Order: sequence, then structure tokens, then C-alpha cells
Amino acid sequence: MKTLFVLSLVIAFGLSIAQSAQQEGNPEAAKIAREATQAAKEQNLDKAIDDFRKAAEKDRKYTANLAAAYQQRAYGYANDQRFQDAMNDLAEAIRIKPDPRAFEQRAAIEMRVNDYDKALADYAEASKLNPGEIKYHNYRAYIYETRADIQNSMAENDAALKINGKNKEALDRRARLQKILSQNAVPTGTPVAAPPKKH
Repeated sequence: MKTLFVLSLVIAFGLSIAQSAQQEGNPEAAKIAREATQAAKEQNLDKAIDDFRKAAEKDRKYTANLAAAYQQRAYGYANDQRFQDAMNDLAEAIRIKPDPRAFEQRAAIEMRVNDYDKALADYAEASKLNPGEIKYHNYRAYIYETRADIQNSMAENDAALKINGKNKEALDRRARLQKILSQNAVPTGTPVAAPPKKH
């Protein structure tokens, strides 16, 4: 899944760069954006971010490129275990342009540092921006399941199954959760009176 995320991030970044290059409005901003694009291709992400910031100040259409550059740098930070730097860059990317991928990437880092409440919130935000995406519900269901919060895990799992009733992960989780619920169920029936105490 990590490879798919990287591929989608690179494709999105490439498309936003190509789009900006085609829509040159402010010539000075376009020149700076081209330099930023080159820096990003060379993995000089600090320069790319600085240049995209300058381009975005001159022409707002470059803000998407700036947000993508922050996401790309955050990915590098996360791979280097620089989690706080990665989360700072993702916060900036989200501030500039809210994107479900940025929320998802930040939530994944939050899970790695055991900040599950923030991860739940970020996956919820990603789901609001992309409501048809099942993986956000699966991640939330997983977090709740690991916390032994069966009711919330079931609710998220049901939401996932509404999107795709044949999703293997959600079906497997439902079976596990139902098993846990049945094991914890209070037996029902007629209570038997205790025998009288002998004095």
C-alpha cells in the first residue's frame, strides 16, 4: 500500500506541475515555478518548497504545487523517522490545500507514534473529502478494534461494507467482532433463585 501511495503522490505532483506549466499567467511566477519543478525532480525539496511559495505569492494557481511539494517532503521525512517534521509539513500542506491524501499520510504517521485519537480524526477528515473511499473506514475500524472499542469498530466496519459489501478486510473484521461480541454476551434466560440460607 505504501508503494501505491508513493506512486499516486508522484503522479499527482507531476500532473499539478504539468498543469501549472501549461497555464502560465504571471511570467515571473511561471519562471519560479519551473525552477521549483526542476528542484523537485532533483529531490531538492527545500528549494522546491521555497520556490513554489514564491510562485504562489505571485500567482495563487501555484498553491496546489506548493501543497504537493510539502507532501512529498513529508514522505521523505517519514521514511527518515523524522515524524514531527513530516507532520509539520503535512499540516502546512493541509492548510494550503486540504487533500485526502495529506490527511491519510498524516494519520499513518500518527498511528506510528501511537497518537490514535489524531489518526482517527485525520481519517475522518479524509473520508469527508473522499466519501467513497473504503480504506479510511477500514483504518478507523482497525484502530477502534485494537482499542477494544467494539461498538465503534462495528460502526466503521458497517460503513466500509456499505461502500463495498465484498471487501475482504471488512468481512474478516465483521466475523472477528461478532465472535468477540458473542463471547462477551450475557446469557439470557430465567434466573434461578438462590437456595435459602440455613441458619
